[in-house]
Amino acid sequence: MRAPAPCAIGVMAKAPQAGRSKTRLCPPLAPDEAAALSAAFLRDTTENLAEAARRAPIAAYAAYAPQGTEDLLRAGLAPGTGLVLADGSVPMPEGVEGFGRCLLHALDGLFDLGHPAACLLSSDCPTLPTDILVEAARLLLQPGDRAVLGACADGGYYLLGLKARHAALFTGIAWSTDTVAEATRARARGISLPLVELPPWYDVDDAASLARLRAERDGYVAPATRGVLARLGGTARVAPRLTA
Repeated sequence: MRAPAPCAIGVMAKAPQAGRSKTRLCPPLAPDEAAALSAAFLRDTTENLAEAARRAPIAAYAAYAPQGTEDLLRAGLAPGTGLVLADGSVPMPEGVEGFGRCLLHALDGLFDLGHPAACLLSSDCPTLPTDILVEAARLLLQPGDRAVLGACADGGYYLLGLKARHAALFTGIAWSTDTVAEATRARARGISLPLVELPPWYDVDDAASLARLRAERDGYVAPATRGVLARLGGTARVAPRLTA
């Protein structure tokens, strides 16, 4: 009996480079430290995807930009992680702007590879519990059209999964604001698309969330990230742990 086609999960990735990676973490980090942490996030996220793929039909990808950084990226990813270009350079529906172009470009690339479902995953959640990735894939591989959303406390989302190309979910969104998740829910309601919510998690994109990461004892173990934080020592100790 043929195994079911896997759900694709693509982590939105940029090659880690000092001065271009995790710039919102500078300060408290120096640019080279932020780049090292970015590389660790990508390694842990793709290793987490590999772990999830042992428990559910999942194919892991890095949805990356810019073009030409493939070798630099590939060296830091878990073995078996595919690459899909997601720089937003292809024609897009009217109203899809900014980061939405990259997201929809990634989604199209994953569907073009023949996957029956696809998730777009933040690269800023190295401790995201593996169970959440497994659940996202299982929900999307069930019969019937739906979206799966993993929201963040800051109003964004760490994961969006779809079974078909619904460009409305990327149209007219004010990216990098605290309205992204709610606007996405509203777009889903507007096209009568069922939406299933995953447990909330957090992005590591500022000093406060970096402090939360240092104190985190739940979720995926994230060994590469823990190693970098240990080497940084007190550099990243900038705030007390935040409660969920």
